[in-house]
Amino acid sequence: MILYNVTVSIDESIESEWLTWMKDIHIPEVMETGCFKENKICRILAEEEGGKAYSIQYFAPDMETYIRYQTEFAPELQKSHSTKYAGRFAAFRTLLEVVHASEQLGN
Repeated sequence: MILYNVTVSIDESIESEWLTWMKDIHIPEVMETGCFKENKICRILAEEEGGKAYSIQYFAPDMETYIRYQTEFAPELQKSHSTKYAGRFAAFRTLLEVVHASEQLGN
């Protein structure tokens, strides 16, 4: 399994609106590509000067599917985010291979 992680630092003045847009618009559009099986939004528990930081995690079944996402869908979806929040966020992406996962307790 491939974990595609997008870390975003968002201007505190638009945090709530951005988070709603991510949950209601952007992440559903990413999931509609069919390239990811699961997603998570995590707030990073560290102080950010002038903003809040989030980790958006997408889980792809394999590298081929992730590459398909990157070539067919990512440019337009990233452009949508960049245009909407220009100058009010910073983002970086990390690609990880899941080598072990266990079931969560208490769900």
